[in-house]
Amino acid sequence: MEELWPPPPPEVAEAIRSVCQRLLADAEALVDAVTRSTRRAPYNPAVLTDASLGEEDRELNRSDLVQWLTSNIQRPGQRVEPYLGPRITAYIGDLAARGIAPDFAEGWRAALGLGWRRWLEECTAHCADRELLVGVLDVSAKSMFQYALDSVATLREASLAAAMGNADAEAISLIQMIASGAPMSEDFAEGRLRYRMARWHVGLVLWVDDPGQQDALDHATASLRSADADRSTLVARASATSRWIWLSGAETPDLHPAEKIVTTADDVRVAAGRPGRGLDGFRSSHQDALAAQALIVRLGSDRRFTAYADVELIDALTKDRASARRFVVHTLGPLAEADPALRQALLTYVQCGFNTTRAAANLYAHRNTVERRVSRANELSVVKVENNPTHVAAALLVLDIAPEVMTASPS
Repeated sequence: MEELWPPPPPEVAEAIRSVCQRLLADAEALVDAVTRSTRRAPYNPAVLTDASLGEEDRELNRSDLVQWLTSNIQRPGQRVEPYLGPRITAYIGDLAARGIAPDFAEGWRAALGLGWRRWLEECTAHCADRELLVGVLDVSAKSMFQYALDSVATLREASLAAAMGNADAEAISLIQMIASGAPMSEDFAEGRLRYRMARWHVGLVLWVDDPGQQDALDHATASLRSADADRSTLVARASATSRWIWLSGAETPDLHPAEKIVTTADDVRVAAGRPGRGLDGFRSSHQDALAAQALIVRLGSDRRFTAYADVELIDALTKDRASARRFVVHTLGPLAEADPALRQALLTYVQCGFNTTRAAANLYAHRNTVERRVSRANELSVVKVENNPTHVAAALLVLDIAPEVMTASPS
């Protein structure tokens, strides 16, 4: 790659190297901040509503940041060549397959605004000498802003190449049109997708956390296809790490095969929408499944199978992680950090209609044990279950799905 300016003097180079090493140690927090910033820029809604694409978008930001920092540790202040690894290349291909053409330039403007301010803060804190500071900012500005220009050009070229070489784009585009509510007849959709619409549907999202686990994802998808001969299945490759699946039948499709998958495929997770009929059901069940997946990713939960019908209230309560924590603390008080067995007993008791016998059967515990745990849990809880069972059950469900929410900042 052609160098456009001379290398900096040794003292400037050493200062740049030192600042980059400090920022690299805090890279994950900086990536999160940059990702939030870029998503506020004009961006295709599909990336904001699909948790798997959102994770890949974060990985793109991480790759860009680490590439610039590590290059400036090795060759301070010089031009940095963009790097598109296999994961980022696959992500760009997934965007192209779904007809998504991100405004990379606008995203980089947002990222530079935040990144340059953070760079200024670190440089001014590190460089006490005025002349040294001026030298560092002069050459690092050239490197950073040229890197943005080079990266936008590289991403655009990769996006164009992916769009020209993708044979599945038409099917994915049609599915997205249906999911977004575009007017369309059932006959037209059936003919193009070869999947019957005038039936009951359940939308699923199967996903893995790492593209290296794609074999497990594909095996789980194949298992789901073959689980029931009387059922139709539609599969769409949503991204390198996720598959959209619809199950349909004359009756509401059985979800037990999907639940069974997570017991045999360690790396695969499943989110399921509520059943629906016809095109509207196809659409709404898919939207439910995406919302359930987004909830699990947002909360950092390790739950393997999630039905949106079970977590819809929790989804509304946990749009903001800090607010979710406040709700749990204000509702449960000391119970939030007590023995998990106490919380599980109280939650099961409420879910069983305040029937201790049924709760004991569900927990495989003696009735007297459940009574003691429920009583102790209710003593610890700020809000008593008899006064507001809805709030207590909701707070308990938040902790059941994502116990890590208690580590969120209370601010």
